[in-house]
Amino acid sequence: MSKEISNHVKHIANELSSPALYCQECDHCLQDACEHCPTCKSEVYTIGALDYISDALDIEYTVSSGGEYLGARVLVAFGGPNIWINTRYNKVEGAWWGDSADFSYDDEMGLDDACREIFECL
Repeated sequence: MSKEISNHVKHIANELSSPALYCQECDHCLQDACEHCPTCKSEVYTIGALDYISDALDIEYTVSSGGEYLGARVLVAFGGPNIWINTRYNKVEGAWWGDSADFSYDDEMGLDDACREIFECL
């Protein structure tokens, strides 16, 4: 199971570091950089942070004693394995029973900024 957790966590970290292109017309992601979907020829766009976390299962905010936003933990999978994106430390963390894995990511998508924006609206 440990290798499965590691692969899943690494996949999410890679998605955050290199956001995919998305075709809204066909409702699927594309791997190659292009301006138009090869299937339906519609324009494609890069998946943004707000799009990415729109399906989040939970968001926990880390706040200083002065109420300052420090980061967030975004739950993206649970029930085996549980996977959190920790924006404070730029890590994707996964755990299932005694196994765990974590991978760092580059926040190319701006996930921390999106979480901060949501927090400031609360």
